[in-house]
Amino acid sequence: MALTFHKMHGAGNDFVLVDARKSEFVLDAKLASRMSDRHKGIGCDQILVLRKALQSDCIARYEVWNSDGSKAGQCGNGARCIGLFLEMNGDTGATPFTVESPSGPVTMRRCSDGEYEIEMGQPDFDAGAIPAELAADGDLYHLDSPWGTLEFGAVSMGNPHSLILTRDIDNPEIPAIGAFINGNAAFPEGCNVGFAQLAGPGRIHLRVVERGAGETLACGSGACAAVAILRRSGKVGDTVDVILPGGHLVIKWRGNEEEPLLMKGPAEHVFRGNLNE
Repeated sequence: MALTFHKMHGAGNDFVLVDARKSEFVLDAKLASRMSDRHKGIGCDQILVLRKALQSDCIARYEVWNSDGSKAGQCGNGARCIGLFLEMNGDTGATPFTVESPSGPVTMRRCSDGEYEIEMGQPDFDAGAIPAELAADGDLYHLDSPWGTLEFGAVSMGNPHSLILTRDIDNPEIPAIGAFINGNAAFPEGCNVGFAQLAGPGRIHLRVVERGAGETLACGSGACAAVAILRRSGKVGDTVDVILPGGHLVIKWRGNEEEPLLMKGPAEHVFRGNLNE
């Protein structure tokens, strides 16, 4: 049987979306890895599976699967692609609208320029919420590594993130350093690793090495995590342009941990196809 899928991306972070709201489609780690394979499958960073909503105030819910077959708890770029797909399908009506993500409800709206703005939830800096089995030194953590002692901030955005400040965003060792932290025992559930270079209080350059996917062209939750960590330490302002290898996101947060971060960015539908199961 052929499986219908949609190829989409948000700032270069690419997805395979399957609308399973009217089917019994079951995805497991083996099939997820096969679909994500860029040589023998469709090819993507993550797979999005759209399901019927469980909550009455949501119009749909979705799962996020990494390219290695593991599940993810949040995906900002994927959420924007979900919003675009639901709009293309005539399901959204007036904006804003709310969908269920693996880490809770996500409210979004279509902007006048065609991009989507999403409420990404509140950051949680508690080590147990990340989770991180490290003792914090103020707002920072330290970890011994082959590159010396790594210093970074960490936060949960519904999934675990750490952030290292760098003076060289083009450092070729970034993927290896990120992979080292991804699977380090200090993060029992793994950790997405961001590398940020400051370009002023309203602009940063960012690369993200994601757990289960490796370095991607963009990471929405990673952009939010970076701004949350930097805003908390006073290094950026309330509105930050985040420049990623695949595109540009705008993150807004006033530093109040009771308020959600807002993320604005593009979403594009690339093509529709069928995969022979």
